[in-house]
Amino acid sequence: MDVTKSDLLQQVREIYAKHLQMPYISPERDLQAWLNEVSVSSGKIVPKRNMERLDNGLLPGHIILLWRVNFGTYTTDTVISKYFEHTYGIDAQKDIHLLMEQGLVEEESAIVSTRHLTSGVLKSFLKEKQVKGLSSLKRADIDEAIRTHFSEEELTKLFALRGYTLTQKGQETLKCYPEVVDRHPKKKF
Repeated sequence: MDVTKSDLLQQVREIYAKHLQMPYISPERDLQAWLNEVSVSSGKIVPKRNMERLDNGLLPGHIILLWRVNFGTYTTDTVISKYFEHTYGIDAQKDIHLLMEQGLVEEESAIVSTRHLTSGVLKSFLKEKQVKGLSSLKRADIDEAIRTHFSEEELTKLFALRGYTLTQKGQETLKCYPEVVDRHPKKKF
């Protein structure tokens, strides 16, 4: 008997029937492989507490997404960590926009987002404007030259990458839930 995607989704729904809400399941996820893993270890299931909304209506995964944005390295090109789906049950790619709609996160301007580009890329932009003496410039000087020689509109046309940053409301929200961040496993450096 062939198992259909519909049958697999029904099995997933049964696993999460006692959760307050169904976690996000990526359409790319191999449901059969995941169900096989779950049959061996319940550690593959999104914990119930991660699907319980906080008093502000957000899920714990949204707080972790705010925490990641707060590092200052989260961009439109950031590879989304699987833990957002597998541990927190959220679609971080979509939910970053939810956080923006709620006024917690904002997309940086092109000028601000140049901090995510290499000096070499920025120098190539400056060369197009025939700026001289680039080889001796340090990063701070390159950044200043970019601000001097380019408008926001010009930079917007040169590259699509944008950084994300927390708004004041986003910072306050993050501070309200230290226990969520404390429970999140951290890398040891």
